[in-house]
Amino acid sequence: MWRIKKSETPRGEHARPENPQVNQPQMGAPGLGEGTTKMNNSLMRSAEATSGRVVTRIGSSFRVKGDIHGNEDLYIDGEIEGLVHLDEGNLTVGGAAKLTANVIAGQVVVYGRVNGNVRANRIEIKKDGSVIGDLTTPQILIEDGAYFKGSIEIDSGTKKADDSPSPSATTKSAAAGASSKFT
Repeated sequence: MWRIKKSETPRGEHARPENPQVNQPQMGAPGLGEGTTKMNNSLMRSAEATSGRVVTRIGSSFRVKGDIHGNEDLYIDGEIEGLVHLDEGNLTVGGAAKLTANVIAGQVVVYGRVNGNVRANRIEIKKDGSVIGDLTTPQILIEDGAYFKGSIEIDSGTKKADDSPSPSATTKSAAAGASSKFT
């Protein structure tokens, strides 16, 4: 009545294992974003926009003193003192980051604090972000609640320095144009 029946499956090279969990993949550490706090939606969009590109991360426990040069995208949550030069790479300054550095990059998104000049094709200062320094960019976005102290130079980047007229010529042509409009 309580007898355990033996398996009727064949015991050869085509036999299935009696314990199916033995051959199952083991559950490892949670994947990126699993078991952690939720990320800001705009931060997730930034990560999606860079899919397929290598993103280097400097964590919140790191403190770097010196220059950082590279071609990859960079996410910083630690402290940096010096220069960050990413050619055309994108820089994301995380909420815990503190940069005392000049920055040159393709795109810069600031959630943390930057104390230095920033030059990029696009600069975004998010609502909790803070930048003290001069910005040079053709595209700028400063959200409500963000802190910015410095100057902004809108640089279209389409003209080379050799092609642009001298400042005195620009002033003269602007003055000539202004006087002809009002007379």
